[in-house]
Amino acid sequence: MNNGQIHPKKLLNSHWTKVAPSNQEKHFTVVEVEYDEQQRVVDCQIEAAINNRRYSIDWRSLKDRHLWKIGWQ
Repeated sequence: MNNGQIHPKKLLNSHWTKVAPSNQEKHFTVVEVEYDEQQRVVDCQIEAAINNRRYSIDWRSLKDRHLWKIGWQ
Protein backbone atom coordinates (compact mmCIF):
# COMPACT_ATOMS: atom_id res chain seq x y z
CA MET A 1 0.00 0.00 0.00
CA ASN A 2 1.74 3.16 -1.13
CA ASN A 3 0.53 6.62 -0.23
CA GLY A 4 -1.20 7.09 -3.58
CA GLN A 5 -3.45 4.05 -3.25
CA ILE A 6 -5.07 3.70 0.15
CA HIS A 7 -8.13 1.52 0.31
CA PRO A 8 -10.62 2.70 2.96
CA LYS A 9 -11.14 -0.88 4.17
CA LYS A 10 -7.42 -1.20 4.96
CA LEU A 11 -7.23 1.92 7.12
CA LEU A 12 -8.02 0.39 10.52
CA ASN A 13 -4.86 -0.31 12.56
CA SER A 14 -2.59 1.12 9.85
CA HIS A 15 0.46 3.09 11.03
CA TRP A 16 1.50 6.53 9.80
CA THR A 17 4.36 8.97 10.33
CA LYS A 18 3.61 12.68 10.23
CA VAL A 19 6.10 14.50 8.00
CA ALA A 20 6.00 17.68 10.13
CA PRO A 21 5.37 16.52 13.73
CA SER A 22 3.80 18.86 16.26
CA ASN A 23 3.68 18.45 20.06
CA GLN A 24 6.23 15.62 19.66
CA GLU A 25 3.45 13.64 17.95
CA LYS A 26 5.07 11.87 15.02
CA HIS A 27 3.72 8.30 14.92
CA PHE A 28 0.01 7.56 14.61
CA THR A 29 -2.30 4.57 14.32
CA VAL A 30 -5.74 4.63 12.73
CA VAL A 31 -7.91 3.43 15.63
CA GLU A 32 -11.45 3.95 14.36
CA VAL A 33 -13.11 4.17 10.96
CA GLU A 34 -16.85 4.75 10.45
CA TYR A 35 -18.63 4.05 7.18
CA ASP A 36 -21.99 5.17 5.80
CA GLU A 37 -24.54 2.92 4.04
CA GLN A 38 -22.55 3.14 0.78
CA GLN A 39 -19.37 2.06 2.61
CA ARG A 40 -17.82 5.53 2.30
CA VAL A 41 -15.66 6.70 5.19
CA VAL A 42 -17.52 9.27 7.27
CA ASP A 43 -15.07 9.44 10.18
CA CYS A 44 -11.43 8.43 10.61
CA GLN A 45 -9.76 8.64 14.03
CA ILE A 46 -5.99 8.54 14.47
CA GLU A 47 -4.17 8.18 17.77
CA ALA A 48 -0.71 9.51 18.59
CA ALA A 49 1.62 6.78 19.84
CA ILE A 50 3.42 9.06 22.31
CA ASN A 51 0.40 10.25 24.33
CA ASN A 52 -2.72 8.46 22.99
CA ARG A 53 -4.34 11.71 21.87
CA ARG A 54 -7.01 11.13 19.25
CA TYR A 55 -7.78 13.25 16.24
CA SER A 56 -10.49 13.07 13.62
CA ILE A 57 -8.99 13.51 10.15
CA ASP A 58 -10.03 13.35 6.54
CA TRP A 59 -8.61 9.95 5.62
CA ARG A 60 -7.79 11.19 2.13
CA SER A 61 -5.14 13.50 3.63
CA LEU A 62 -3.10 10.34 4.30
CA LYS A 63 -2.50 10.16 0.53
CA ASP A 64 -0.55 13.45 0.68
CA ARG A 65 3.15 12.55 0.80
CA HIS A 66 3.93 16.06 2.02
CA LEU A 67 1.92 15.34 5.17
CA TRP A 68 2.15 11.58 5.84
CA LYS A 69 4.35 8.54 5.26
CA ILE A 70 3.02 5.00 5.49
CA GLY A 71 4.37 3.07 8.49
CA TRP A 72 6.41 4.33 11.41
CA GLN A 73 9.63 5.91 10.16
